Amino acid sequence: MVYRFSIGAFRYQFNGLKELLAKASPARSGDCLAGVAAETYAERVAARMCLAEVPLTRFLEELLIPYEEDEVTRLIIDTHDKQAFSEISHLTVGDFRDWLLIDSTDSVILKHVAAGITPEMAAAVCKLMRNQDLILVAKKCRVITAFRDTIGLPGRLSVRLQPNHPTDDARGIAASILDGLLYGSGDAVIGINPASDSLSAMSDLYYLVDEIIQRYDIPTQSCILTHVTNQIQLIEKNIPVDLVFQSIAGTEKANKHFGIDLSLLHEARSAALSLNRGTVGNNVMYFETGQGSALSADANFGIDQQTCEARAYAVARHFSPLLTNTVVGFIGPEYLYDGKQLIRAGLEDHFCGKLLGVPLGCDVCYTNHAEIDQDDVDTLMTLLAAAGVTFIMGVPGADDIMLNYQSTSFHDALYLRKVMGLGVAPEFEQWLKRVNIMNDQGKIQPVEPAHPLLQGIPEHLLTFKTPNEKA
Repeated sequence: MVYRFSIGAFRYQFNGLKELLAKASPARSGDCLAGVAAETYAERVAARMCLAEVPLTRFLEELLIPYEEDEVTRLIIDTHDKQAFSEISHLTVGDFRDWLLIDSTDSVILKHVAAGITPEMAAAVCKLMRNQDLILVAKKCRVITAFRDTIGLPGRLSVRLQPNHPTDDARGIAASILDGLLYGSGDAVIGINPASDSLSAMSDLYYLVDEIIQRYDIPTQSCILTHVTNQIQLIEKNIPVDLVFQSIAGTEKANKHFGIDLSLLHEARSAALSLNRGTVGNNVMYFETGQGSALSADANFGIDQQTCEARAYAVARHFSPLLTNTVVGFIGPEYLYDGKQLIRAGLEDHFCGKLLGVPLGCDVCYTNHAEIDQDDVDTLMTLLAAAGVTFIMGVPGADDIMLNYQSTSFHDALYLRKVMGLGVAPEFEQWLKRVNIMNDQGKIQPVEPAHPLLQGIPEHLLTFKTPNEKA
C-alpha cells in the first residue's frame, strides 16, 4: 500500500508501512547506515503526520515480513489477543497516542490490553511521542515477575549485580559480589558474563554464586550469560542453574545469527522449570536485546532498528521472563551515534517493552569511541528511573573490565533510589535489614569490619573449591 502526505506544495510518498515507519523514526546513525532514514526533517514530519492517520488494524493486515518467511512474524500474529485488542481496535496511531496519555488509561487498563498490542503498533505510536510522553506512559505500565524475590513492584528499582572478571577469577568475582551487596545491589540477579565458554569453568561459576546465595540466605537468583545450549547442557548435569539467559532479536534470521530459534528457547525454559529452584515465582528466563542487532546481522529486512527492537519484545513476552533488558549503546556509534540518540533509544525501548507487558530494564552503556559520556548516562538513567524502569546494571566503578564498556555502577543505583524515593525488591530489602546493611529507614549504612559478610566471604574464598576441584 502507498501512503501519501502533503505539506504545502510538497508531496511525500511512502511505499508501504515498512518505509513509512522508517521515515517517521527519530534520526539515528543505524537507520542512516541501513539507508532507510528520512532524508530531511520535513520528510520525517510528513511521515509522522501520515503515520498518525493509519488505523491500528492496518498492522494486522500489512505485515513487515511475510508470515510464511519469518517465525517471529508468525508468533506475533498467532498469539495476538483479539479480545484485548477490541478495546483499541477502532483507533488510529494518533488516536492511540492520545488514549495512552489520558489519565483514565491507567495501569489496570494497560495490563488488560497489552496482549492485544503488536510490536509494530507500539513502535508506531512511539514515533509520534516526545520523550516526556514515553516516560509518562511507561510509568503507568506495571509488569511484575518473581523467582526468589519479586521484581517490578511500584516504587522499586532493582539492580543486576554484574561482577565480571577478565579471567573468571573466583576471588575477583566474589569480591565484586560482596561490593555490590554492601551497596544494596543484586536483587534483580547476580549475573556474570563469563570470559570462557568452557562448561567446566561455567560450572565453577554457578557453584560459586550458588554457594554465596545459599550460605548467606540471599533472596536473589544467579545467571551465567552464556549461550542457551550451554545452559541446557549444564541443567542436564544438574548444575545449580537459576535463570536461563539468551540474547534475542526481532527477526528469525537475526535469531539464527545468535544460533537460536523459538523451539530452542521453549526447550531451555522447560529445562529450567524442571529444576524448580524458584521460591516465590517461576519466571526463569533472562533476555537481552539492543537496537541495531538485526542490522548488524544483515537481518533487518529494511525495517528501522527501533521497530526491529520492538519485535524482539514479542519474543521475550512469549516466554514470561523474570528480566529483559535493552543493552542500549553497546554495539557502538554506527547505530547510536551520540548522547541524544542514546537517550531517545533508551526511552523508546523501555516504553515499547513495558507497553507490550515485558519486564524491561536497561543497561545504560556506551563504548568509548561513541560521542557519549557519563553525563549522558546520568541523564538517561535518571529519566528511566522516573519512567519506572524495572532494573539497571550494577558494575563495579561503572567500568566493565571484561567486556570493555562503560555502564552504571552500584552507587548510581543508590543515587536513583535516594532521589526518586525508590526501594529494592521487598524480599531482598528484608534480607538487607536482617544483615544490617540497610537501616530501618531503608537507607544503606556503613558496616563494621566485624560484619559477617566481611568476615565470612574472604575466608570462604581462600578455601573455596568447586566440585570439579574436589574430585
